[in-house]
Amino acid sequence: MPEVIGFDHLYLSVSDLPRAEAFYDRAMIGVLGFRKNTFTLHGESHVQYYNRHFGVVIRPARSASAHDAYAPGLHHVCLRVETVDDVITASRQLRAAGIDASEAALHPGYAPDYWATYFSDPDGIRLEITNYRTERRARHDHWPDA
Repeated sequence: MPEVIGFDHLYLSVSDLPRAEAFYDRAMIGVLGFRKNTFTLHGESHVQYYNRHFGVVIRPARSASAHDAYAPGLHHVCLRVETVDDVITASRQLRAAGIDASEAALHPGYAPDYWATYFSDPDGIRLEITNYRTERRARHDHWPDA
């Protein structure tokens, strides 16, 4: 049986590509160190942000309905950084870049070592940054016995 080893890419449809691109440039490139390229697919402009692990692509939406995190579909996107200090730094840098990110905080209801910051893109797609937690590391490092 083939093992899935990660996400390759995530596509997000946005209502205003230039506005979303400006936001994702600040968050993904300016704070999180992603790289960027652009391409056209089926006559539509796409913007890809990528690092060595995966890509996030934004593309024009084909309808004008607002994003609803509690409707069927995408609820939020969570990005993982290595340490709690990285979560704190990302939160501070997002706010310094003009992005309304929450203060990094411990959320023990999720896990005893779960730190996160939360923010939303211009279309209301919720994003989160969390640390690489003990449980996740153990699952990774001790698979298949985890």
